[in-house]
Amino acid sequence: MKTSSAQADLFDDAPGYRETPRQAPRKRPAANPQQAGWDDEEAAQRLDQSGRFRILRKLAPRTVIPRAESAFPYLAVLVDTETTGLNHAKDKIIEVSAVAFTYYDEGAIGDVVGVFSGLRQPSEPIPAEITRLTAITDEMVAGLKIDLSALDALVEPADLIIAHNAAFDRPFCEGLSRTFSAKAWACSVKEVPWADLGFEGNKLGYLVGQSGLFHEGHRATDDCHVNRSGFVGGSNS
Repeated sequence: MKTSSAQADLFDDAPGYRETPRQAPRKRPAANPQQAGWDDEEAAQRLDQSGRFRILRKLAPRTVIPRAESAFPYLAVLVDTETTGLNHAKDKIIEVSAVAFTYYDEGAIGDVVGVFSGLRQPSEPIPAEITRLTAITDEMVAGLKIDLSALDALVEPADLIIAHNAAFDRPFCEGLSRTFSAKAWACSVKEVPWADLGFEGNKLGYLVGQSGLFHEGHRATDDCHVNRSGFVGGSNS
């Protein structure tokens, strides 16, 4: 029996034989979103319509307009806090955000008329678990204080304060500023019939995803925009 090299020698002298190197299969170039003619919304719609994909769109906060330009008579403020822990008696706020919007009695959402966000350095280092959850580090809050005068100016004229789990946020907010104590509060966790609206849970991240959106979760401002946009009767427009 001949060796494999001897078999190769037989073909070397064969008439018309020419050895060519084996080529790797050509890779299809990746789609470049910056290339001319690329339409990401059209691509998203085609994937969505195929029935094999589900597209999540990034939440786009509404443009803020002056309060005087909104035709809706009432004012609500959505608030959210990030804290060093769950116990309002000893843990501290490290971030508070608020989104003010107008509305009608019937529940129709009007316009965003104010946004506030502030970070604060706590008296002790931020626990590692909180940093993992919120991405807020000691370096980010070093030397920072919440501008309470600006926050109070946004909250003071409000007819209603809303939080997604008010039982948690309310005591922290009332400990931060007395302005919150005199306000009526609503809870979008317990006071919205999520099951009747087709949702199987009331966690904010789950509600966002089932509504076809995604956002930077566990940051106060983003959570406020999510709550206003889809979960208090508004729209992502």
